[in-house]
Parts: sequence; C-alpha cells; structure tokens
Amino acid sequence: MRTDFSPAVTSARDFYRLLTAVVVPRPIAWVSSVSPAGVDNLAPHSFFTVASTNPPIVQFTSVGEKDSLLNIMESGEFVVNLAPTALLEEVNATGTNFPPDVSEFDAAGLTREPSLTVGAPRVKQSPAVLECRLHSVLEMGDSTLVFGQVTHAAVSDAVLGGSHPRIDLLEPLSRLGLDEWGTLGAVHDLKRIRLKDWPGNFRPQA
Repeated sequence: MRTDFSPAVTSARDFYRLLTAVVVPRPIAWVSSVSPAGVDNLAPHSFFTVASTNPPIVQFTSVGEKDSLLNIMESGEFVVNLAPTALLEEVNATGTNFPPDVSEFDAAGLTREPSLTVGAPRVKQSPAVLECRLHSVLEMGDSTLVFGQVTHAAVSDAVLGGSHPRIDLLEPLSRLGLDEWGTLGAVHDLKRIRLKDWPGNFRPQA
C-alpha cells in the first residue's frame, strides 16, 4: 500500500514539506555575501549541488528573494562555506530572519576570514570554502536558482589526507525534513562496476 500525494490538490506548503522529507539528505550551501551597504550576510541554503565540473560551477536555490540572493545579484560574488557538524548551532542560528542591517557572523559569534578572489568573507571556522563569481540565475516558480563559477577553493590542512579532503574529518551537516538535521553516519567505500567486470552473462538488449 502507498499513500498518494498530488501537487494539484495538496497545498504548496504541505507539498514542500513532503519534498524536503523525501529528497534527503541535502547538502548545505552556507553562503556568505556582502550587502550594498557593506553588511556581511551568512545564510544556509539546503537546495545545493554541483552544476558543472568544467567549468566548475555550483548551484543553490533561493526560495523567495532572500538577502543572499539580493546581495549576490548586486555584487556578483559569494562564498559557499562547508557546514560542519561541530557548528550545528551556529549554522541553524544563521537561518534566523535577521533584518538586512544585522550580520549573521556577529549574531552567531563566527569569525570572518578574507577571501582571495572575491570580496565576500569566508567563515574561518569552516573546514572548506568555495569562492564563487555569479555565472547566471534562473527564475523558476517561487524560487531562483543561483549558479556560481568557482574561482578558488581552500581546504583546511586538518581535514586533508594527502591532497584529498577526508569525509570523516569534514563531518558535513545535511538537512532532512521538518526541523531535522543529518550528520555523517557509516561510510561505505564501494567502487562502481565497469560493464566488462559485470558478473554473470549480462547482455544488453538489442
């Protein structure tokens, strides 16, 4: 048995809650930007992914016209800071709807760190950051998809294994449904199976 949900008869809010409960876990773009008045903004966005590898482009979605979107549209740049488990309370605090003249860095007690290629500051406590210049935006319904070309990446030496970031040291947060957050659980190391290595007598259909 299954229970059916149709966006045609379910309220937009309830269907949103359903989507965010089943599209899980979602990585968090902890986006820092600077307002036209010079206020450093910091906000978590949980609709976030890699959009292109060459050129390197990341994408996050602003549901409604939030300060992050307005600042990025004006300045053309931002930073995605990795949100680690150790900063759960701070990440959650930066999601508070402070007025535009309040910096979430200060409200949450976080430290600014200068970026190398953009004007927006990094979160010093974040173990990995992606500095981005605005590539494009795409309006879709009540949301705006923001695409940023990565101009620089910086990773703390403390979370590197050689030159590769270690997931067990990054300890990323993720968003789930309702007010739920996810943390890193068991990690399964499993290589993708190449067709030539497929067990048995697999034959593609003609």
